[in-house]
Amino acid sequence: MSKRIKIKKGLDIKLFGEAERATANVFYSATHAVKPPDFMGFAPIPKLLIAEGDEVKAGTPLFYDKKSPEILVTAPVSGRIKSVKRGAKRSVSEVIIEADREISYIDYGSANPNELTRDEVELKLLKSGVWAFIRQRPYNIIACPEFRPKAIFISAFDTSPLAPDYDYIVHGKGDVFQTGLDALRKLIDGKVHLNIPESEAVSDVFRNARDVQINTFTGPHPAGNVGIQIHHVDPINKGDIVWYLNPQDVLTIGHLFAHGKYDATRYIALTGSEVKSPKYFKTFVGANIQNMIDNNLLSQNCRYISGNVLTGRKIEQDGHIGYYDCQVSVIPEGDYYEFMGWAMPGFNKMSVSRSFPAFLFPNRKYKLDTNYHGEERAYVVSGQYEKVLPMDILPVFLIKAILTKNIDKMEQLGIYEVCEEDFALCEFVCTSKIEVQKIIREGLDLIRKEME
Repeated sequence: MSKRIKIKKGLDIKLFGEAERATANVFYSATHAVKPPDFMGFAPIPKLLIAEGDEVKAGTPLFYDKKSPEILVTAPVSGRIKSVKRGAKRSVSEVIIEADREISYIDYGSANPNELTRDEVELKLLKSGVWAFIRQRPYNIIACPEFRPKAIFISAFDTSPLAPDYDYIVHGKGDVFQTGLDALRKLIDGKVHLNIPESEAVSDVFRNARDVQINTFTGPHPAGNVGIQIHHVDPINKGDIVWYLNPQDVLTIGHLFAHGKYDATRYIALTGSEVKSPKYFKTFVGANIQNMIDNNLLSQNCRYISGNVLTGRKIEQDGHIGYYDCQVSVIPEGDYYEFMGWAMPGFNKMSVSRSFPAFLFPNRKYKLDTNYHGEERAYVVSGQYEKVLPMDILPVFLIKAILTKNIDKMEQLGIYEVCEEDFALCEFVCTSKIEVQKIIREGLDLIRKEME
């Protein structure tokens, strides 16, 4: 039965630089990168199946984790392996592909998922590399095919700052989206939950989806986070597994079964206050951002982020978009000292604690930068986290349990329900300047290691 959830806690961060919902620019990137660090739970040195100079097609296996050899990560485009970049201790940081102008694909064969068995659907997803788009809670890692989840969740909207509009992205792709849903439905005995915002403008692609439970959400960010949605619809207890995807992942699965190829097409929203013309680009997974931003910036002293400003990762001006990211954010660098700091009036400064008068204008948009406006200080219970985290847990006590590596307390306080992005707002409002997301990731890695 469908559910209607109203989220009361949270915070909408309104920024300048939202992407214009117009026809997406078809964008050619000379290089694409697949980054092993994007795959949480993978070993730092995956087993490489290619070498520099090799020719590949879209769907050619690139590498796999030695602990899970059945889960392949494959090339999003065809071309030549330009380089394999390594980091500390020979870890693999990027596999860079010099892309062809015309993409050629490995043919995995089209098929109607409704006419296949679960094992046949699973095998096609694994062989093509499309399985890597299916992630699981707890731990926020690629789903393990050995264990069946109790449910699959798809968040059809994103409430993070300047987030891409999935209604716009899936428009006109209802048949392919439904094929992807049919394939996912074959994988489990439980429900597939499609979560949409409570709005009349929601795409018919989502509203008319079949064989899924459609839940509606309303409220501020993080209402669009899949972890918050899981918590309110079907919470995770110890021993439970839930899989999740975003709508573009479902389209990729749909293309695999409808056309027999790994189509890694991605609509990327170029956003941020430093972008002259924020807009959408149609490209492929792992595209280089250089041509996106050339002659399209208001200044040169910028921070380039693959993802949104709360949870994304810093990349260079000629860097590549993360495997799971559908957004690039460009904001000013905060490499400056401010005279008198918080003691100044600050009429144009955003403040969650009402330190500045800007709280009188709730719909005002801001041009925020990366400046911390302070440094790490004593960590105290202030009640700030509870105001922006709409989950029935005690966030500060959970973080302290992680810091002290108290496994029992971590389990009791809800570690299995959370991942880094759920705590992004906690980090944003934290007056102690604590790197909360990093701590949550360390806690998840610790408890996963203990459970193995």
